[in-house]
Amino acid sequence: MRRTLAITLMSGLVFLSASQCDAQLLHKKRKKVNKSTSADNTAEPDKILYNRALEDIRRGRQEVGRLGLQTLINTYPDSEFLAKAKLGIADSYYKEAGTANMTQAIQGYKDFIVFFPFLPEAAYAQLQVANAHYQQMAKPDRDRSEAKAAEEEYQTFLAKYPKDPLAPKAEQRLRDVQEIIAEGDYRIGYYYYVKGDKRAAAARLISINKRYPLFSKSDKVLWMLGDIFEKSEHKEVASLYYGQIIKNYPLSGLAPGAKSKLVAFKVPLPQPDPKAIAWMTAEQNAPRARESFVKKPLALVRTGPHTEKIASARTGTPTLEPEADNTSATDILTGGNKSQIGGAGSGSGNTAVVETVTPGTPAPAANAGNDVGTPSDGTPTIPPAESKTEGTTAPAQPSDGNATSPAGVDPSASGATTPTANGTAAESPDGSTDGSATGSSQNADGAKAEDSKAAGDSKNPDAKGKKESSSKKKKGMRKVLPW
Repeated sequence: MRRTLAITLMSGLVFLSASQCDAQLLHKKRKKVNKSTSADNTAEPDKILYNRALEDIRRGRQEVGRLGLQTLINTYPDSEFLAKAKLGIADSYYKEAGTANMTQAIQGYKDFIVFFPFLPEAAYAQLQVANAHYQQMAKPDRDRSEAKAAEEEYQTFLAKYPKDPLAPKAEQRLRDVQEIIAEGDYRIGYYYYVKGDKRAAAARLISINKRYPLFSKSDKVLWMLGDIFEKSEHKEVASLYYGQIIKNYPLSGLAPGAKSKLVAFKVPLPQPDPKAIAWMTAEQNAPRARESFVKKPLALVRTGPHTEKIASARTGTPTLEPEADNTSATDILTGGNKSQIGGAGSGSGNTAVVETVTPGTPAPAANAGNDVGTPSDGTPTIPPAESKTEGTTAPAQPSDGNATSPAGVDPSASGATTPTANGTAAESPDGSTDGSATGSSQNADGAKAEDSKAAGDSKNPDAKGKKESSSKKKKGMRKVLPW
């Protein structure tokens, strides 16, 4: 019995081993079937090619993935994956990074927007164009061409796709970009401020105050502007800047000092704006990412805006309007573009703009807000405090012997003239003069001389135009501010 059981077990083991060997031999002889060419495969070849290319790009094989997508575009021009293939090529360049690859990515995204503007992916392509410029930005004190381009592209995205799910991300990126641009201008303005060049400092600081109300150092900008005008014996203008600190940045550490300045100037204290208080409270409570202790030493060798701690705003509406030429610091310093800087027309010379912009609200468009005109004689024309009525200006303070226009009369109005100290009528911005505004000391010979001069000008209009243009050019080259 025992012998029978042993023989049975031995035979079973031999049979089992033999069957396993046969199974292995059959598995080795079986050929591998390509699923893409199998008869059982019902997937489209363009879809297979697209998925395979995306898998290559995901695994870091960018060139292989781009080759597959380009093959799809050339082989299947009517494929439903054509648009996605073009977007995938641009994405592959973006992931590969580098200056040349980013340039290719930007061009690819823009081509996608041109050819497929109504697809949902067009918003993503526009955001990627801005992100490509954002990734190439330098530090605030370096070249800002990429930062300017990123600002413009983010503004374009928010203007075209304001309700897109990606809009909050684009809005925050725009705040970061504008913080970097404003930080660069602030450093330049602070350098000139410490150096003592008040005109150059004011040009930079005025531009920041007007365009970037969400800047983290806006209260310091207003304080320096107030100090500049205070030391230049223009306390009326300085009080406006000190008042903005109290009104728009009431929780700032400089607000008590600004109140003391206004009390010393005997100027009424403005009330803090409730919206500004809510915005500053939200900023103080907003969570911010902290840089780890390990990454801090690496900031010395890395490049880009992320190497510095930039405290950009987390709430509030960033500036969505493109930068206008009339806010250029060059125009403020040299006196160019007189007709667009502000004030009372081309005859009033250059201006320094004082605007009240509440942080967290959209910035006003160009040429909006309260303007403080600075005529060519160096005396600023200051609007009344807390006055927002457009089209009215306050009388200027005489400083060089010239009589000012009477109260309630706007020198920029068409047909109005301003009598000067010698009794003659000043020319209006449109080139016309009013004989009734001439002084009573003008004698008959003077009247005849004026008549003969007018007759001569009417005969030779070209000479009159040249003479007026040369006189305006001389006025425009005078100093902007009184220092």
